[in-house]
Amino acid sequence: MNRREFFATTAAGAVVTAYGVPLLELATATPAFAQAGTEPLGGHPPEGATSSVKDFNYQIKYQRAFEAVLWNMPAIAIYSFRRATFNDLGMKDNDIITYSHTATPRLEAITANSSTPYISAFTDLSKGPAVLEVPAAGSDGSLYGQVVDAWQFTIADVGPSGLDKGKGGKYLFTAPDFKGKIPKGYLHVASPNYRIAFAFRSVRAPGKSIEDAFHYAQKLRMYYLSEADNPPKQKFVDPSDRRYPTLPFYDERHFEDMHAIMSVEPVKEQDKVMMGMLKSLGVEKGKPFQPDETAKRAMRQAVVDAWFFLHWWFDTEMVKRTYWPDRHYVSLLQTDENRKFTFTYDDRIDLIERAAEYFWCTYMPKVLSDTPATHYMVALADKDGKLLEAGKTYKVDVPKDMPVKQFWALTVYDRMTFSFIYSDSDRTTLSSYDVDGMKKNADGEVTLYVGPKAPDGLESNWIPTSGKRPMPTMRFYGPTEAMNNKTFKMPDFERMD
Repeated sequence: MNRREFFATTAAGAVVTAYGVPLLELATATPAFAQAGTEPLGGHPPEGATSSVKDFNYQIKYQRAFEAVLWNMPAIAIYSFRRATFNDLGMKDNDIITYSHTATPRLEAITANSSTPYISAFTDLSKGPAVLEVPAAGSDGSLYGQVVDAWQFTIADVGPSGLDKGKGGKYLFTAPDFKGKIPKGYLHVASPNYRIAFAFRSVRAPGKSIEDAFHYAQKLRMYYLSEADNPPKQKFVDPSDRRYPTLPFYDERHFEDMHAIMSVEPVKEQDKVMMGMLKSLGVEKGKPFQPDETAKRAMRQAVVDAWFFLHWWFDTEMVKRTYWPDRHYVSLLQTDENRKFTFTYDDRIDLIERAAEYFWCTYMPKVLSDTPATHYMVALADKDGKLLEAGKTYKVDVPKDMPVKQFWALTVYDRMTFSFIYSDSDRTTLSSYDVDGMKKNADGEVTLYVGPKAPDGLESNWIPTSGKRPMPTMRFYGPTEAMNNKTFKMPDFERMD
């Protein structure tokens, strides 16, 4: 009996017997032909199998490139900020960005806020330990934000909810190979990577203005420890009216940036297999980025496909993770099983979950507590469970008494880029700070509109979408217990046309 006869089925598809023995039994027994020594048990595909691959050189490079995009998502997102800061703003390490007013669409960044002024900076610990002086929170204002490493994993929360507990102080960041002594008087944070970055929000105190928040931010100082005896004059840059393009590229440049990251940072044990695969693409530590033509072609298609895959994943998987079971909001902050954002476990790293979170969010807290400083609720679908569409108009009723101690804000992003939408008005957000200028309902609540055109007479209650697919995100700053325990429920968006 040959192999084809051995794997034969009846016309009806039922499994037949071989040598008078049911095939199911033969699956756990030694076949007669193998016993006879005519053929080994394994070592080859089934008889008649053929390869589906015509070009193995391309296929292996495509597969490796696709997985590399998912693997590298946290690092590429934060490196893109650094690239834009140095190349487009002309800044250098330890210079500090301080926005004099809230961001406009010219800040091209992943789900940024435009309710509080941003503060940001970068440094390179291969040049030595770096000092960050943080002012105390008080009547002049406060800070909220994170310091992250080159993989964008938070190494320190800052401000009232951070390491300094709102008292301010001097943070000292050291490199992974640092072996010196830590001077007294510093809040020491050891970084697992050389390049680090921070992003803070300057939260204005009650009765204070955005201008006050801007001046409060300029109390920050950043310099190398070697300069501590005589710190240089701090350089502040205000990019409020400049284009600041911090989004990752989804073409060949994605891998150029990946190479720039891997050329500097130490390789962890968990990443050595991926680094070995990247070598075939021309991404190799200590060597120039020189992909061959096949690798270039594979990388270009793989990064495009990874982008489409993640958007498909959001529409089919993320949409199921509603914060309230009978609503259609999903938290922007999707943690791992340990309430962290590393997605690293004793037996695995969850690449897809990690890639998805860093695809649409940057600068997460180290641990998401049960009483977080902020909640970000993304409306992916309307009240009927239908995904929000481009070119359509939606409305949402915002209750008079929102569950916040500070303020609430609705920001609308382009669902395809997760960044602000350009429009004639540059309006990206409406918040509790704007309520006095809005048209209110009889019960004191306000109805907000999201779409390509404002309803007649309701321009003050409208956020333009310019025909883009909208991703409205409601931010709750200083959420109360009602928000944390989910007894408050935000009304869903409703389609109007």
